[in-house]
Amino acid sequence: MMYYLPSKNLLGRNCIKALGPEIESYGFKKALVVTDKYLNENKIVKKVTDQLDKVNVEYVIYDEVKPNPTCSQVHQGIKILKEAHCDFILSIGGGSPQDCASGISIIATNGGDIRDYEGIHQSKKAGFPTIAVNTTAGTSAELTINYVITDENRKVKMVCVDKNSLALMSVNDPELMVDKPAHLTAATGMDALTHAIETIVTPGANQVTDATALEAIKIIFTHLPQAVKDGKDIEAREQMVYATFLAGMAFSNAGLGFVHAMAHQLGGVYDLPHGVCNAMLLPIVERENAKHAPEKFRLIAEKLGFNAKTESDEACSTFVLEKIIELSEEVGIPKSLKELGVENPDLELLAENALKDACAPGNPFMPTKEQTIEMFKVIL
Repeated sequence: MMYYLPSKNLLGRNCIKALGPEIESYGFKKALVVTDKYLNENKIVKKVTDQLDKVNVEYVIYDEVKPNPTCSQVHQGIKILKEAHCDFILSIGGGSPQDCASGISIIATNGGDIRDYEGIHQSKKAGFPTIAVNTTAGTSAELTINYVITDENRKVKMVCVDKNSLALMSVNDPELMVDKPAHLTAATGMDALTHAIETIVTPGANQVTDATALEAIKIIFTHLPQAVKDGKDIEAREQMVYATFLAGMAFSNAGLGFVHAMAHQLGGVYDLPHGVCNAMLLPIVERENAKHAPEKFRLIAEKLGFNAKTESDEACSTFVLEKIIELSEEVGIPKSLKELGVENPDLELLAENALKDACAPGNPFMPTKEQTIEMFKVIL
């Protein structure tokens, strides 16, 4: 078994204060800061770059990353990296800046077009040095070997699983997350839950990934509602940081499944928020998965306090599915695509692309095109 994780990981309250000395220890001189306009305008980026100023490390800010980053955004980042003569990348944000930074990192050392790297371990060389500062508790993009880039021409989210994209160091400080809006806290938290549950259900799971994913699930159910209700609750925020880290450790090394395969298509075609799509699809896909891997739902049920030893497989899976639905409702996840402004989705296209997605083979069973369409119909 090969287990991937950044070689250094700063974790917990005020750990951002250690960033400057760590960068200094690498000998880096100038960063390409990859982020988005919201984080830049709201001074969250400044909280990070202040640490660079303290150790006299220069930087240039690229804040054009949008939700569901595109191929053109990756290539624009490459252009700035080269023109500014940066010697490392500093990504600041949630999944979108982190994924864009991973794409930039791979192209910077391997060349070509980002479309060349769709799939599993397509690059030959280690990516450009990257330090990833996370500002959401959900995607785990700062510490995994997965990144997703939208091909705006094909309207497809390209899943890239690449050991060479792994960051040198991840930073998870809950103090950077206290101003995150409730709806984003909910979406990213449910994304982390999806990671953890899909990791347990996938055939690629093992004892190590089960242990971290199960603990992540317990923490999320316990602390996500409070983090959504009161974003200033630093204890809830810190617990969600731990959950995200644990779930990321798990899925980066075991894989994901058909929830992500379907959610990627909604993001690629309709530019919908990834965490929300995952949350909406999670109970639908897992209801089918429970028929094929009931023992996995027994593990989850027991972790959530259900007396799994004396109950049937069906009772365990029903308990887990009901808990997922209850949590989604409690944190305010939309229930239909109509609520997200999508009235008549192209179900044929969505299903066809989901079946081709790199996450699909990680599911306990491979649905047919017709089954996939029926699952999409549940959230119309």
